[in-house]
Amino acid sequence: MLYQNLISVIVVSLLSVLEVISTEPLTWRLMKVWLPVNVIFVGMLITSMFSLKHINVAMVTVLKNVTNVITAVGEMYLFSKHHDSRVWVALFLMVISAISGGITDLSFNAIGYAWQLANCFLTASYSLTLRRIMDKAKQETKSGNLNEFSMVLLNNSLSMPLGVALIFIFQEVDYLMTTPLLRLPSFWLVMTFSGFLGLAISFTSMWFLHQTGATTYSLVGSLNKIPLSIAGIVLFHVPTSLENSASIFFGLLAGVFFARAKMKERS
Repeated sequence: MLYQNLISVIVVSLLSVLEVISTEPLTWRLMKVWLPVNVIFVGMLITSMFSLKHINVAMVTVLKNVTNVITAVGEMYLFSKHHDSRVWVALFLMVISAISGGITDLSFNAIGYAWQLANCFLTASYSLTLRRIMDKAKQETKSGNLNEFSMVLLNNSLSMPLGVALIFIFQEVDYLMTTPLLRLPSFWLVMTFSGFLGLAISFTSMWFLHQTGATTYSLVGSLNKIPLSIAGIVLFHVPTSLENSASIFFGLLAGVFFARAKMKERS
């Protein structure tokens, strides 16, 4: 995670120096405003990594549907936004699919499910608070504006000190000193490529949330779970049963139903 943050900071800073893009100066006041959402962002990444250590990709994608439920409830209480009955039916189906998926999961791991539940809460909190922090952070800039590249630079710069602290908290220093992976060129090639992917994800997420809202962000995320679940089962040869496969498929259909309900609600 620390290396991915470093790649993002280097690339954005280099583009800014070459005047290909423009970024806002990172002042203390701006970083102070952005820090709470950055802590949530780092927590979201950490819980996602730990959940994937214990749960297969297909089940992770289905359990992520719980994020939509938390986001919808959060919007209702924080922003007084009301959802129609079709949306609540879709959210109820997502909860049922998550529960049935856990019951029928052949590789069930309670620790992994706990990490994933924490990830759902943090992901929902991130999407709910980021849009508000964006508007507040603009007031702390010289230009009165904060573009996506500035937000990516700000987010990843603040993540680096937290990443260093977490290396010591999780006692990863000894592992980093002894692992042979750090001496493999192929490892650094893959890690650098993942850093560029992380930069692309950060930029597109910031842009999308800047242009739309938290529920729409979750809405689009529910649609990409179909190919991701299938690819996860096939590529990693995940042991599954007919009941578990049916619950995963049911959860994916619930995500599609949620997307349709949100589009009709918006129209």
